[in-house]
Amino acid sequence: MPKLTKKIVAAADPTTKDYFLWDDGIPAFAIRVWPSGRKVYVIHYRSGGRMRRYTIGQHGSPWTADLAREEAIRILAQVHKGGNPADIRTEERRAMTVRTFSKRFLDEYVAVHLKPTTRSEYKRSVDLFIVPKFGTWRTADISRADIAEFHGDMRHIPYQANRTLGVLSKMFALADLWNIRTDGINPCHGVRRYKEEKRERFLNREEYARMGTALDNASDMPEAVGAIRLLALTGCRLREIQTLKWEHVWLSHSELRLPDSKTGAKIVQLGTAALDVLKTIPRIDGNPYVITGRKEGGYLTDLQKPWRRIRKQAGLEDVRIHDLRHSFASDALEMGADLTMIGRMLGHSDIKTTSRYAHLKRENVKLSTDLVSEKISAALLAHEKKGCVPRRGVGAAPVLDGREGIRRPRRAG
Repeated sequence: MPKLTKKIVAAADPTTKDYFLWDDGIPAFAIRVWPSGRKVYVIHYRSGGRMRRYTIGQHGSPWTADLAREEAIRILAQVHKGGNPADIRTEERRAMTVRTFSKRFLDEYVAVHLKPTTRSEYKRSVDLFIVPKFGTWRTADISRADIAEFHGDMRHIPYQANRTLGVLSKMFALADLWNIRTDGINPCHGVRRYKEEKRERFLNREEYARMGTALDNASDMPEAVGAIRLLALTGCRLREIQTLKWEHVWLSHSELRLPDSKTGAKIVQLGTAALDVLKTIPRIDGNPYVITGRKEGGYLTDLQKPWRRIRKQAGLEDVRIHDLRHSFASDALEMGADLTMIGRMLGHSDIKTTSRYAHLKRENVKLSTDLVSEKISAALLAHEKKGCVPRRGVGAAPVLDGREGIRRPRRAG
């Protein structure tokens, strides 16, 4: 095998099994090619009578073939002097503080694998809660008791406490994978989460009317008004409307064809009212977004501020933007749509997510029960008025025949 170069590394195609390409000038230096296409620079050396493998880093920024070769020469020099770089790296990792580890967690996991909204939630937990508490602590030293105490100190904000515990749990799972913790224990396991009360808030007809009036009066912020109307009329998530592009709008098919959402690609069916809103929104040359922002070529990033203004004017200050989605689902349920249909309308990947709406608008169940009972009661009264049930007098009640369970009149005398 010749010397590893940028060209050779780039041409190394993945196969069904991982393999090594060895450098001719430094026999201990190689690049490992995984079936996924991931390429990692490594060196093999002997220490303490055993063969060891040391990972330099993944091909790409910052590791190129030339930089990785220089690092391999430096590491092998330590080996020749009797050192064991794998043990040194393990100690360095064990000494890593939570502040340093958090940065790596955000850069290498959160930024790569999570969607934008989830990224901001993770970063918020890290920056506001985790680093201020554990920033100077060694990641390897944190115990379950430390996590339980931290979680307990946040009991006044139970929802945030549970979300932060979830972020910590993922961090410690990666700490084990990345060999920063070597005890195989995730200190978040066993810490009991707080009970969360599900918030149920949906708009009724009169509240929709007030919101409509407030939207009509907000002529100075047409972008926000268009976004809020679309949220109410489609049941979409906030980010789905914020980042909606004209190329995803298929007016001729009455559809939004979203290439990505919280649950992946999905199609949103549009009603006539939603189509009418879209037709009134002007297209800005050079801007691909439907809901445009102040920045040229960008979308409206902050809808919370205009929403607070609109809901205040409508007297709906306890209504969140996400409650528009809940209201859409609740109204669909009221009109007879089953849970499977509602799940498809909202883009849920699991029927369990949709089932939360099954108990909404309990007054509808009561109304239906009243209607059925009234119908039966009216039929019974009509039966009596025809004289089919003889009476002894006003208030006389029929009794059951014990032999056949047939209703019969009481006998006089």
